[in-house]
Amino acid sequence: MGENEQTWIARLTPLSGGGVPALLALPLGVDVWERHPSFLVVAASESRLAELERRRLARVDRLVTTERYVEAMTDRSTGDTG
Repeated sequence: MGENEQTWIARLTPLSGGGVPALLALPLGVDVWERHPSFLVVAASESRLAELERRRLARVDRLVTTERYVEAMTDRSTGDTG
């Protein structure tokens, strides 16, 4: 992973017939945050997400960068609304 590469929180929806269990069985190199019946929520580098798309292992929906997520959670915990 590049030094300045962004890390994303993303939803991965399997494109194979094996679904989420088949996706989890692969060495994806992502940090799984949530497991749902039809998708995963993960943290992963942009290059890793692009590789998953290129290999057609999953549909990738980039939700927010981890940097923005941390900022939002910090603002929430300190009561800052803007």
